[in-house]
Amino acid sequence: MAVYRKETRIAAPLSEVWEFHSQISGLEALTPGFMGLSVDRVVGPDGEPDPAVLTAGSRIEMGLQPVPGGPRQSWIAEISDREHDSDTAQFVDTMTEGPLPTWQHTHSFRADGDETVLLDEVAYELPGGSVGELLGPFGVVGFEPMFQYRHWKTRQLLE
Repeated sequence: MAVYRKETRIAAPLSEVWEFHSQISGLEALTPGFMGLSVDRVVGPDGEPDPAVLTAGSRIEMGLQPVPGGPRQSWIAEISDREHDSDTAQFVDTMTEGPLPTWQHTHSFRADGDETVLLDEVAYELPGGSVGELLGPFGVVGFEPMFQYRHWKTRQLLE
């Protein structure tokens, strides 16, 4: 399985960065327009529609068009883990249905004084069996523009 990582320092306290990333509006704000994101439905672990905070067990149903002019793709993610304390926080979203055989995105946050270190780590598999496995390390070509934008936008909105 291939792994993509992107780390950035945000000049904002952990509490603010964590709160921003804990809401569906954070996902919407951080997804670049070229991805064509539409959030179709968000359900909390208890079945509550549109929960204020994405807790473990929350489910996000969305559509994406990652290639301009290409087909829309359905993507369902579930928050499979969420934990935080005064110095660190993290949550994991796992694709349960979508275009890739595997996608597990760990969002980690670490306080460093008045700043926050943000780390995105994605473990993924590309489709195509053994060919997809060989091409996995090249996923960075598609992921880098998206995560570059996400980290830039986080800094723009929170610093």
